[in-house]
Amino acid sequence: MTETLPTLLDIEASGFGRGSYPIEVGIARRDGSRCALLIRPQPEWTHWDPKAERLHGISRARLAREGLPVGQVAVWLNEELGGLDKVYSDSWGFDNTWLALLFHHAGMLPAFRLEALHLLLSEDQLALWSQTREALMAERGIQRHRAGDDARLLQLTYAYTLRLTTTR
Repeated sequence: MTETLPTLLDIEASGFGRGSYPIEVGIARRDGSRCALLIRPQPEWTHWDPKAERLHGISRARLAREGLPVGQVAVWLNEELGGLDKVYSDSWGFDNTWLALLFHHAGMLPAFRLEALHLLLSEDQLALWSQTREALMAERGIQRHRAGDDARLLQLTYAYTLRLTTTR
């Protein structure tokens, strides 16, 4: 891929709605590489939705064992994303809320701005989005509902839909 890819961020959470919190954050960098970190819940973060766990497959026990402290995750995010103008998310409302919660508990401010991915997409790209994403998942065997893989899937879908719409 020769085009410059946008940086994508995705967050998996303990559930949706009141009381939910981030448990994994993943990024897909401009060069196409991806990475993700598990987040150790704060003591006051007690909400847990078993349906969400069935989707992402991350248990509370695993978070306690392998998750990193919120401060360490916030520092990592600022180091990774601080030099960028914008970072994009397909679920801006949820991801921005969970990101704000993470940084609040870390006692820090994000050094980057999260924007909605749809702001980058043309109407033609939007029309091809779902079909292209499904084809890429099948072709590449991408596991959904893990933050790093989801961020990369979004990035790939962006690149493919852009290519399809500019070569018409």
